[in-house]
Amino acid sequence: MILVAVRWAGVMALLYLFKRKQIAADWPAMRPRLAYLLLLGAVGFTVFSVALYYALVYTTAINASILQGGMPLFVFAASFVLFSSRIGWGQAIGFALSFMGVIVIAVRGEWINLIELGINFGDALMLIAIIAYGIYTAALRSKPQIHWTSLIFILCVGATLASLPMLAVEAVQGKTVLPDMRGWTAIAYIIIFPSLISQVFYIRAVELIGANRAGLFINLLPVWGALLAVTLIGEQFHFYHAAALAMILVGIGLAEFSGRERSRRK
Repeated sequence: MILVAVRWAGVMALLYLFKRKQIAADWPAMRPRLAYLLLLGAVGFTVFSVALYYALVYTTAINASILQGGMPLFVFAASFVLFSSRIGWGQAIGFALSFMGVIVIAVRGEWINLIELGINFGDALMLIAIIAYGIYTAALRSKPQIHWTSLIFILCVGATLASLPMLAVEAVQGKTVLPDMRGWTAIAYIIIFPSLISQVFYIRAVELIGANRAGLFINLLPVWGALLAVTLIGEQFHFYHAAALAMILVGIGLAEFSGRERSRRK
């Protein structure tokens, strides 16, 4: 929880330090939607991060990475529920195939685990994480028209506020781990790259091509995640990982191709 809290508080502080004039200029547009934006930051940043970090206590980095490849499915599901986004047959088949890949990871290639509910607790937490990020991505569609720095700043305010009670609970339980120099180095990397730069690019991508198509590019994450898990920390890659990865990537590719064809016909 120190990582979660410092991560988003760090981004918030950097943006305010260098872009406070822009934030002040956008405040009149943010103020009427303040509760919405704070909640969006809490769900998309804090809930996702907490579920992801705790998931990695109970499951492998390979599983967590491949499960994140199922995010586009939940982005679409959230878009459908919130905005009644339409879907073609090709997209439906692609999303279904991707979802089957997610299930293969969750049951670790043994379907009897689904019947017996023998799903790893960490994988279940990852499902919560990707559902939260799917809702966040779809809900970005209703953000006010403000500069990206102001948007990231107010989302980080919501994320930081949401993380503080969880940080307090962890401290009361005596589970707080203070970072050493290596830990602070990792936190600095996370603040600058995954938390700030990637979020800016992602929000801009949603503006340019929409939540559904932007979410599809997350299919690169399981490829890189699995590769790094094997090469850097020596995790074992099983056949069901390959099967699930193929199902997710093929399904997302089919959905993307079908979505583009629908856009051209319109």
